[in-house]
Amino acid sequence: MSTETLSFQTEQKQLMDIIIHSLYSHKEIFLRELISNACDAIDKARFQGLTNPELIKEDDDWRVKLSIDKEAGTLTVEDNGIGMSRETIVQDLGTIARSGTRAFLENIKADKEADTVALIGQFGVGFYASFMVAEEVTVISRAAGKGQQGVKWHSDGHGTFTVEDAEKESRGTIVTLKLRDEEKEFLEEWRLRSLVKKYSDFVEHPVVMDITREEGEGDEKKSVTTEETINSQKAIWLRPKGEVTDEEHEEFYRHVSHDFSGKPLRTIHYAAEGTMEFKALLYIPENRPFDLLGPAEPKSSVQLYVQRVQIMPDCDKLLPAYLRFVKGVVDSSDLPLNVSREMLQENRTLEKIQKGLVSKVLGELESMRDKHTETYDAFYKNFGVQLKEGVIQDFAHKERLADLLRFASLQSEDGKAVTLAEYVEKMPEDQEAIYYLAGENLKQLANSPYLEIFRKRGQDVLLLDEPIDDWLMQQMGPYKEKPFKAADRGELDESDDEKADREAHADRFKGLLEKMGEVLEQVKEVRLSSRLKESAACLVAG
Repeated sequence: MSTETLSFQTEQKQLMDIIIHSLYSHKEIFLRELISNACDAIDKARFQGLTNPELIKEDDDWRVKLSIDKEAGTLTVEDNGIGMSRETIVQDLGTIARSGTRAFLENIKADKEADTVALIGQFGVGFYASFMVAEEVTVISRAAGKGQQGVKWHSDGHGTFTVEDAEKESRGTIVTLKLRDEEKEFLEEWRLRSLVKKYSDFVEHPVVMDITREEGEGDEKKSVTTEETINSQKAIWLRPKGEVTDEEHEEFYRHVSHDFSGKPLRTIHYAAEGTMEFKALLYIPENRPFDLLGPAEPKSSVQLYVQRVQIMPDCDKLLPAYLRFVKGVVDSSDLPLNVSREMLQENRTLEKIQKGLVSKVLGELESMRDKHTETYDAFYKNFGVQLKEGVIQDFAHKERLADLLRFASLQSEDGKAVTLAEYVEKMPEDQEAIYYLAGENLKQLANSPYLEIFRKRGQDVLLLDEPIDDWLMQQMGPYKEKPFKAADRGELDESDDEKADREAHADRFKGLLEKMGEVLEQVKEVRLSSRLKESAACLVAG
């Protein structure tokens, strides 16, 4: 059949301009899209081969191959998937935003086997991301099956494309991009490796390249080219929990956290099933990340994947900001992405996923607190401030977070911190409030004259030495119906004996107190107090 020149079957100029210049925030996304399309083509071939064995062979070596030709300035992405016929290539590549993958899923959705097919590209615009970096794109494809004719598609993205017959020995698709001069960075091996590592490291099928290295020395030195797989394919979050070794968790933790000196303190391997399905692999780190308290706005940094393909490297919608120390991935096909697959749309599914993840993380911390006290003490030393942020920010989980807090106290033995539950449990029956004292350091607080009355009464006082503590106490509200009260502010409740003792000395010191009030103009009032037992005087805030 002769060459045909056809027009894109939409308002092609305007839509292509949107895709090329506005839809994607980073040009590098084009490679993610092409690899995703190639993996979909392979999965389609595998699925159709179940009922039509002649389409595939038992020894098929499924793979996606990247090839570089620096002299020609081309980058090629090749797969041995289902391929396309002339009719299909005109429909799928000639109609912008028509997704062959979406049509495929709709055709098989009634099939009980369809639940096993996890395809990525459903929007039909990812292929056109190629024109962000290419001045011309050529596609050569051959559909699976006997007697199929190869077909060649070519376009410069300016409104028309050509289609003609082509020779191709086997099924599959070859996409060749002639890169613009300013985009030649994508012809460098290191650049392609980094992009595959970033976006497609965990796709099921191997992504391979021919790598040339110099071997030998002197006169025996020669160039040797070998085919290497450049993605790991190890999406360990999709495997059963019991099959993943500690060594694999440590390796993956380093990958997602960039913490190459530490290990995960706790691992949360979670699969949600039912009306909402997603898989999560989260790590609570052993060490505090160097940027945890950096100048940037705090936000969580869990990676979002859809069918093994990274969509967002730092998805701040999956966990609240106070849990930003948690590292890991979430993989879900239920999330509503925008058409570029670069951001999430707001909806209830996302809220449910976050709710589930927060509950799992807090449950792991509670288990650590109850069963592994020393481990939890080490965790709290690094991340206690973030839990206090959570009490302030997360009203829905305020009580659970409050129970995770630990404080030094007046009666702490050997500096051992106490929980709020422990404090309340040992309160004297006549004590109505939870007392606290905030300051710059624990040594100064422990020697404060404000604590004299509490020592005599046998009452404990929480000692708070972190900048966030004052703010925390303002937001706490009652804990187990006990209000929080600062030991250095306002009036203290008095027992009958303390009140009688103070009133017995009132007339004796009346004149002195009035004179001191006149001299000390900065203070509101000078009065006798029951709170001091050894010190002569102290300042009390209102």
